[in-house]
Amino acid sequence: MNNRPLIAGLAVVAMAVLAYLAFAVFGIHTLFFDDEVNEAAPVFASGAAPSGIESDATSPELAADMTAAMADEPAQVEVAEAMPDMPADEPEIVTLVSGMFIDRSHPASGVAVVLNDGSAQRFLRFEDFATDNGPDLNVYLSTAPPDAPAGQFDDDFVDLGDLKGNIGPQNYEIPVGVDLSRHRTVVIWCVRFGVAFGAAELS
Repeated sequence: MNNRPLIAGLAVVAMAVLAYLAFAVFGIHTLFFDDEVNEAAPVFASGAAPSGIESDATSPELAADMTAAMADEPAQVEVAEAMPDMPADEPEIVTLVSGMFIDRSHPASGVAVVLNDGSAQRFLRFEDFATDNGPDLNVYLSTAPPDAPAGQFDDDFVDLGDLKGNIGPQNYEIPVGVDLSRHRTVVIWCVRFGVAFGAAELS
């Protein structure tokens, strides 16, 4: 009896199962494709954000021309109305803590910074960031140190959400009330396999 059709059918089924495991379960294809992002610095609820505007350079010649032009302008007319209250100083964005990424199960580089504008709002930002791509990557704030065994990173952690891209600058808002003196390690965590791609200690 010729079993070749049966063997061929079983081979096709086996290949289909392997393909499903590789792509749907293990996400092997993500290792070969980069997800690049390029997020601008975060904008706080207060409106604080880097302007991105270079200062206006004024030459001595232009300043002299402006002075001459203003001399020909009529004097300002006084008004009886009181001047409105001047707005308070604009909120300023400062870096609270920062740390460099180190390799864990995959190469990782760049810096993690926590930005604040004087309010309770804080953002975690990655600069010059790069790591390998992979399935189910999330950004954790963990109480475990960056060189801890991988199994400790998800013992006590705050999940800031899916990693937006494995390359490029990106922002994650930190929930109010998170104590960065405890949850001071940023971890790129693979939820599916329970491994850390990279970590950075905030200090």
